[in-house]
Amino acid sequence: MKQASLILNVVLAVAVAYLYYLQFSNKSEAEPVTTETKTAPSRKVVYVNVDSLLTNYEYFKDTRKLLESKRFQLDNELNARGRSLQNEIAFFQQKAQTMTMEQGRATEAALQKKQQDFVAYREQAAQRLAEEEQKKNDELYTQIQDYLKKVNKQNQHDFVLGYTKGGGILFADQSMDATKQIIAGLNKEYDEKQKAKK
Repeated sequence: MKQASLILNVVLAVAVAYLYYLQFSNKSEAEPVTTETKTAPSRKVVYVNVDSLLTNYEYFKDTRKLLESKRFQLDNELNARGRSLQNEIAFFQQKAQTMTMEQGRATEAALQKKQQDFVAYREQAAQRLAEEEQKKNDELYTQIQDYLKKVNKQNQHDFVLGYTKGGGILFADQSMDATKQIIAGLNKEYDEKQKAKK
């Protein structure tokens, strides 16, 4: 029994040695193992610093001035109407003692109606101004998009990212910054449109 076990161990050892020999002796003759890693195709990516774009794009500056002027005019108008209404209320309070009950009620109802009209006007005016601001923002976005599409026909960028401090892009290589070129191009187009209007 011991001899059978010994013979079996010797046969197994020879088999392992033979397999070991086959494995490592034909290594140089075998085809080299290649590991192909598929890499993503190279993409052309640039970014635009949105803060710089907004502070240097003449259309945005002009639009902001226009909207600030309208907001200032609206504030002045609302303040004047509010003061006028307060003066009427103060005058009514002074004259209330000399009025009859019916006159007092009628005047009070008229003042309440004026106050309600004033509040409604203020809300409508603020809504109109907000809608105009939204429209101008949409125009700004459309102008930038149209310009980038037109310019990209020449440059063939795959992505133009918007970079803002605290935004989604944590780091951007300065060599990929296209802000100055894009601002210059947008301002040139805007200037040409303004000259064409005159």
